[in-house]
Amino acid sequence: MSESTPHPLGRRHLLGLGAATAAGGALAAQAAAAAPAAASARGRDLSFADDGTFRVVQFNDTQDNHRTDVRTIQLVERVLDEERPGFALINGDVVNGDMSTAEQVRQAYNHVVLPMEERGIPWAVTFGNHDEDSVAATGMTEARIREFLSGYRHYAGTTARGVTGDSNQVLTLRARRGRGPAFALWLLDSGRYSPETIAGQEVEEYTYETIHADQVAWYREQSQALERRAGAPVPALMFFHIPLWEHRFLWFGSPTEWTDEAHAAAVAKHGIVGERNEREYTAQFNPGLFHAALERGDVKGIFCGHDHINTYVGNYFGIQLGYGPGTGFGTYGLEGDEVHRLRGARVFDLDLGHPGVLKGTRTVFAADLGIDLTPEPQPLQTPKPLGRR
Repeated sequence: MSESTPHPLGRRHLLGLGAATAAGGALAAQAAAAAPAAASARGRDLSFADDGTFRVVQFNDTQDNHRTDVRTIQLVERVLDEERPGFALINGDVVNGDMSTAEQVRQAYNHVVLPMEERGIPWAVTFGNHDEDSVAATGMTEARIREFLSGYRHYAGTTARGVTGDSNQVLTLRARRGRGPAFALWLLDSGRYSPETIAGQEVEEYTYETIHADQVAWYREQSQALERRAGAPVPALMFFHIPLWEHRFLWFGSPTEWTDEAHAAAVAKHGIVGERNEREYTAQFNPGLFHAALERGDVKGIFCGHDHINTYVGNYFGIQLGYGPGTGFGTYGLEGDEVHRLRGARVFDLDLGHPGVLKGTRTVFAADLGIDLTPEPQPLQTPKPLGRR
């Protein structure tokens, strides 16, 4: 699909504008059976298996209210049972703004993190543009949401102090027989919405926030600190919600030529696989994060969400850039009867014996797991009780 003929979706702008307005105004046995024995989490302590492997699962845009579509929960559960990851991430837009009380926000989060809790799998979230949309009615700021999540036993999240955003952190993985960090997971907060004006000039096109300069500086400093601890750059994956401009540059193989012909050449050059069904809804400015990662030489992949119906990935000058597919059945998808075809998750396989440690990544879709894809909503009739805390 060329840039001149984007997917006929007006909903992205409608969702964003509406959200901006709203923001203004026997489980133990199951867990023992399902949890991978190789993974351990004590705060931020994760470790590779004895054979040097580790698996990460990325969910994205579960994006629903306190009556979460039952298929979203089924998808999370079945992916976890099939893939048995050592760590799971919900990479932004965990909930939407369609709630009027703090309890409803807690219920909405609870529905999508319980599958990890019940299976004893360490997990965390990054925040997206929608997670604070109900704050005017509920008072649930991202800081309060994070405080609530910290009460879960297997929550591995924290946040860096003095840095823009509420979900910046680096989780480290150690080898079973090693002392220093062997791999890192960078989780960043890509913000919410752009201001209406910048330096007195109106922002003509509604856009989103992105990584800030102080976050890029924080990444560089912490990356250097990890290198000093390990004696070499620590290979890593990086996750945040809103895509970079480089995601679009990857698809077209160029920062300027956005045509079908340019994309065809980019497929061969960058090994692109997956779909692009809407343009990349990124920020007004490029934060320079990709360049910083390229210079540091540690990050092997940068993955986002936000654009629910994009699933592509490719190698952009040595760094895998890509999307996790939208997970939630309660938000927009493709058109008509195909609305839920791309509901899914992304899986990452790590292996200390593989160059760069990132052995591969792939997508898993609801259709592969026998989940009903009919268009009609299937909300929970009654919210589930909050998990044991």
